[in-house]
Amino acid sequence: MVNHTNFEQTTLPHRTLLYNYAFYITKNSDDANDLLQETFLKAYRFWHNFDNGTNVKAWLYRIMKNSYINFYRKETREPKKVEYKEYHLPYDTIPEPSFAHKQVLNKAYDEIFGDEIARSLQSLNDSFREIIILSDVEGLSYEEIAKTIDCPIGTVRSRLHRGRKLLKKKLFVYAKENGYISKETAV
Repeated sequence: MVNHTNFEQTTLPHRTLLYNYAFYITKNSDDANDLLQETFLKAYRFWHNFDNGTNVKAWLYRIMKNSYINFYRKETREPKKVEYKEYHLPYDTIPEPSFAHKQVLNKAYDEIFGDEIARSLQSLNDSFREIIILSDVEGLSYEEIAKTIDCPIGTVRSRLHRGRKLLKKKLFVYAKENGYISKETAV
């Protein structure tokens, strides 16, 4: 039998980090919430398989990434469906969506990353960008990242090093122009 108290105490502290990662990969707050819910549901269902004392954060990230991949594969195979009743609702009966949560989250990301930094990060190869986000934004260790993306620690270190180098190169001119780097340092 699953120990509910142990499950909640062990997994819930990672909820915010998991939501941030879900938002990063889905780029949509509703989808991120759905993915987070799916992750916790699967973690709860398979809690008996989790080995106490191992890294729960990496385990949860791995569940989330696999859930996202499975969802994406399913979405690409199935055409979008529209319910007849939904399609014919009068426009004034559809509730106005609340964008407050998404705006707060976007503002938080905007405060962390300026436009040029966000553009530079987005321009990186997915494998570099994902590792930089997991390491430098989410604060995961090399081991946690390796388990999350299912690759050796050496690959994580290599991609992180190369990704940071690429990001540094992309941001060098911007940093110099905006006074973050002095002209003497730039030489």
